[in-house]
Amino acid sequence: MSKECAQQGLLVRATRLIPQQLKGSPARLAIAYARKRRSSRVFLFRGREYEYFYHHYNLAWRNERTVEIPIAMGMLENCPGETLEVGNVLSHYVDIQHDVLDKYEVTGEVINEDVASYRPDKHYALILSISTLEHVGWDEYPRDVNKPALAIANLESLLAPGGKLVVTMPVGQNPELDRLIRQGEIGFTELYALKRVSRNNDWQEVDYESVCNLSYSNRSYRANAVIVGLIR
Repeated sequence: MSKECAQQGLLVRATRLIPQQLKGSPARLAIAYARKRRSSRVFLFRGREYEYFYHHYNLAWRNERTVEIPIAMGMLENCPGETLEVGNVLSHYVDIQHDVLDKYEVTGEVINEDVASYRPDKHYALILSISTLEHVGWDEYPRDVNKPALAIANLESLLAPGGKLVVTMPVGQNPELDRLIRQGEIGFTELYALKRVSRNNDWQEVDYESVCNLSYSNRSYRANAVIVGLIR
């Protein structure tokens, strides 16, 4: 195990041991330290500058959430109609007003239905999913490696005219899903990628082909690359 992985694992375990009422101060210190070490306050994606996202929940400043959340929030800006989020992610970080579909997380107004068969009585201008579809079928029993493709096809059918589906996924966490994307069996209209380029969790936009075979860092609880797929 690398020194970096050992430190990350220790940080996760130590955070779990801290009483809830005392967690704020260590988190603020860790985030301040991360801000200081990061080489830039912003990253580039599709020609636009985004500020890195910092939050104590699930160590967001240490993993791919630091870029996924800003990109997702950018997609939500000026959305002309109804929005559906697949996977209850954003509500842990910001206030939300849109529909949330999550089969397993029973909380608040979350819709607990299966993403592959969800049929609401309306269509959406934007459907957004942050690091969720790689778990569909893969982390379920019995395992169904084709289910993410079925889920994406179903979500595409729920788009309103002119609508778009935006999906972020870590590379390497679901090898079968990675294969489907590489082989074009999941047909994104546009496919982008970002790569973690430093131990300080700096990220850079790169060609998908340069990261499509990277592994996921299970020991350090973070991706080495994420893809952003769009279907219009």
